Amino acid sequence: MMKLKEPAFTLGVEEEYLLVDLETRDLVSDPPASFLEACDQRSGQHVSPELMRSQIEIGTGICMNVKAAKQEVKMLRRIVAEVAVEHGYAPLAVSTHPFAKWLTQKQTEKARYMDLTREMQATARRLLISGMHVHVGIEDRELRIDLMNQLSYFLPHLLALSCSSPFWEGEDTGLKSYRLTVFDALPRTGLPAQFASYGEYERHVSILVDAGIIDDASKIWWDLRPSARFPTLETRIMDVCSNVNHAMSLVALNVCLLRMLYRLRRDNQRWRMYSSMLVSENRWRAMRYSCEEGMIDFAKGEVVPFKDLLEELIEFVREDAEALECVEEINGLKDILVNGNSAQRQLAIFESGREAGKTDPEALIDVVDWLIKETVAECNSET
Repeated sequence: MMKLKEPAFTLGVEEEYLLVDLETRDLVSDPPASFLEACDQRSGQHVSPELMRSQIEIGTGICMNVKAAKQEVKMLRRIVAEVAVEHGYAPLAVSTHPFAKWLTQKQTEKARYMDLTREMQATARRLLISGMHVHVGIEDRELRIDLMNQLSYFLPHLLALSCSSPFWEGEDTGLKSYRLTVFDALPRTGLPAQFASYGEYERHVSILVDAGIIDDASKIWWDLRPSARFPTLETRIMDVCSNVNHAMSLVALNVCLLRMLYRLRRDNQRWRMYSSMLVSENRWRAMRYSCEEGMIDFAKGEVVPFKDLLEELIEFVREDAEALECVEEINGLKDILVNGNSAQRQLAIFESGREAGKTDPEALIDVVDWLIKETVAECNSET
């Protein structure tokens, strides 16, 4: 039997930010071209436009490890913030703006985005949401599909830790990740399908391409997918983390889980597969409760506190964190439970403002002010 070659486990991180006016704290619906040009120039072409003009995306180069990815993400957040303040703006690393209206936003006039809007209509026009995407280098196509099948189990856990979208158009939605309720209105979203081989995956994609439904696999927007452009597995389920260290802890967990699953396969083992019906239930619990109400342990048949699940996850990937030199980032996951993720912090600030006698709009301004600071709070340090 041919020995399975260990993947490179290189990393690429993409984050989408919302752009706010420092005076109104509302979104900048039509920033000048000079803003994006300056970001692009100073970053070495690592900043690009997004569907909405009030939104931009940063993307790292190919990073050899988590620490290199962390340094690059911090640098890119700093650059965007510096250019933004020169224009009277600020970036928010958050998946929904607390009170902005999607109807007042302007779309980027780019062929891909215009085609998307024509096809998807209102479901695309209301995509005032941001996410974090993590690419992990896995060169072998068959291994990529096999690991996609297995990693799906852990997608709700990654989402729960990342939640940053409790508000929508000034309303407390009652969900910690409202973003996915917006995104799931599009076709070809949600949990990925399971495939026996890369060839089977390609055949399914070809049916849609041949029928004229999609141009290529980049129009498949699952929570986890084989990248259409790179030899990577791309995790897309996570909200944007306002705290950059939390973001990089999740990047570390993402890549360590994949290495753990690779080790199982190398040793002729594998993670038990569960139906999408069951995994979808945990996905919903992550959207609704984040880390607060626990998730279903399918083997035990009961809801287990998220603290216990996280401790178990950290133990599962301990060997991998050591091998990938990201023990610090994996241990940093505990801070999310201790101090709260973005959604939990936003809600606490909102409630604190209301208790102090502020109106809902005033309390939401407090939330935006916190997001402005939190987006760059840890970005000047090298670690």
